[in-house]
Amino acid sequence: METAKLEQAVATLLPHHDKDEAIKILRASAAAPPRADENLLLEQLFPRLEQDAARELEMIREELRREIRAIVLNPGASGERLQKLRKEMAAENVDGFIVPLNDEFHGEAAPAAAERLKWLTGFTGSAGVAAVLKDAAAIFVDGRYTLQVKNEVDVALFTPRHVSDEPMSAWLAENMSAGETLAVDPWLHTENNMSSLKKVTADMGVQLKSVSQNLIDRAWEDRPPTPLALVQPQKERFAGESSSSKRNRIAAKLAEKKIDAIIHTLPDVIAWLLNIRGADLPCTPFALGFAITHQDATVDLFMEEKKFTPSMREHLGNMVRLHSPTEFEQALQALQGKKVQIDPTVTSQHIVDQLTKAKALITRAEDICLLPKATKNAVEVEGTRRAHIRDGAAVAKFLHWLSVNGPAGKVDELSAEARLRAFRESGENFRDLSFNTISGAGPNGAIVHYRANEASNRLLEPGSLYLVDSGAQYLDGTTDITRTIAIGEPSAEMRHRFTLVLKGHIALATALFPKGTTGSQLDTLARAPLWSAGLDYDHGTGHGVGSYLSVHEGPQRISKAPSTVALVPGMIISNEPGYYKTGSYGIRIENLVTVREVPPPEGAERVTYGFETLTFAPIDKTLVEKSLLTDSEIAWLNSYHYEVREKLEPLIEGDVAEWLRLATAPL
Repeated sequence: METAKLEQAVATLLPHHDKDEAIKILRASAAAPPRADENLLLEQLFPRLEQDAARELEMIREELRREIRAIVLNPGASGERLQKLRKEMAAENVDGFIVPLNDEFHGEAAPAAAERLKWLTGFTGSAGVAAVLKDAAAIFVDGRYTLQVKNEVDVALFTPRHVSDEPMSAWLAENMSAGETLAVDPWLHTENNMSSLKKVTADMGVQLKSVSQNLIDRAWEDRPPTPLALVQPQKERFAGESSSSKRNRIAAKLAEKKIDAIIHTLPDVIAWLLNIRGADLPCTPFALGFAITHQDATVDLFMEEKKFTPSMREHLGNMVRLHSPTEFEQALQALQGKKVQIDPTVTSQHIVDQLTKAKALITRAEDICLLPKATKNAVEVEGTRRAHIRDGAAVAKFLHWLSVNGPAGKVDELSAEARLRAFRESGENFRDLSFNTISGAGPNGAIVHYRANEASNRLLEPGSLYLVDSGAQYLDGTTDITRTIAIGEPSAEMRHRFTLVLKGHIALATALFPKGTTGSQLDTLARAPLWSAGLDYDHGTGHGVGSYLSVHEGPQRISKAPSTVALVPGMIISNEPGYYKTGSYGIRIENLVTVREVPPPEGAERVTYGFETLTFAPIDKTLVEKSLLTDSEIAWLNSYHYEVREKLEPLIEGDVAEWLRLATAPL
């Protein structure tokens, strides 16, 4: 939107407000993703707004939002943007610059203002990093994105490399010489990450330099502002525990370890600790900021004060002090001589530098909040159960719709994605999707974290497979489910591969394990059937899931990567083995499960845990090769489908109910 046009509109619609401040608010609110209640922010900051004026402001905000999306993601501009970055590198007198995907909070997602990697390269995945030198550049991704990166990024500008097989350290060693300088933004690199970079550059004889302003930000002339959206309370009837109780628990642990304060950077940790939720990021109910918890159970919270209504300030209580983000560094300096805990895996090097400068006594350990947050209380687990039943009903309605329309060749990836969202939106307590839906038809299903767009959109064709990985954020729980559906008649190979994935899924779902077992010790159960056929998948088997928080949370996981975190009752985790045939199809079966104590087998000498399945939606029986299943595996599938029918039937009717009875009939 042209500046003059925007100024004129604001002057007309908001004659009694400071024009420049009003424009800042509108731009910042447009930098936040759309939410059902986002107009409450305008009502708060522009009181006594006429209804017609409010509608005009909403339209302006949407136009600004479209502009931001177009600015951030413009792969065709990568060449020009790369030139601008190299110009800034020359001005800074450095030979290279690292562009990570994350922001200064080091959570999974970042706002538009921090999507520097996307702006530069066009890559839209959730994990990656680029390295730019004077005459070479590369982008490093994991196994989930090896196909996607080649589709999205100009490989003539950025060489794609597998982060494990062809790490950045090796590429830098190949392309940099002793005496050169590699620059980084210390806000965007954790202490652990910086330690690794220091070792790599020292071995190469390359100087590692921290810049005071990010070089991308210097080159990005129309960079969006930081997002502005209201903070809302997560009520105790959903949280199951008051913020005061949580803060006292954390403070007691600090006292036990003789630690004066702990720095929190992860948005989901702060949200959990203070029982707040926000809308600064897409699909995750976070408000971005920093927090410091002290041994006396008080918290200093550094967030934009405009995000808080008077009632939200009351919700925080007088033990939580709200500050502007600009006061954070001053607060770090005030910790002089104090014993301060940081988590080196998620704390920016810049924060560590400030604490070091203040002569704070730094202790390094995992954030104390992570394990309590991951170990859901009874209220959270029950809320998640209810949310999954409502979510399952929405998925069942979608699968019925797909069974009618898919074989006719009239459904494409984007229309299927939109229809599934519409079914979810009608559900009680729905707030948003929990991540961008993966709606992959045929070969697109083989791209593990595929995102359909107008250019890639495919029809669901007879004889193909359709993979849909989706989820929702409800006030009482977060969902994540993947189903693979045959469109028409599947091939024998498809049925074979699907059944192997199903066998692995059942093996994990039915696992019994002693207290103290980690997810990495269970990972082979899900892979064994595929391994027996010489097959595998290049992603983890299970990730933690929050309670109306992030759909991906730690510290628990199920994967090949070693883990020291034992699974304990109350943890919610995904069970999602898969198989992907490049250029043909993808298969994944995903349910969420929660860890629970179970009656031990006869003669057991240890406490025994197992999984309770939380997700309820039919698994496509047309893809099951019954002859490959054991009697116990057939019994599990039939029992699961019986539960699906029992739980979902009260929420559906008519043709959907009849379809569900057939879809869940015994194998």
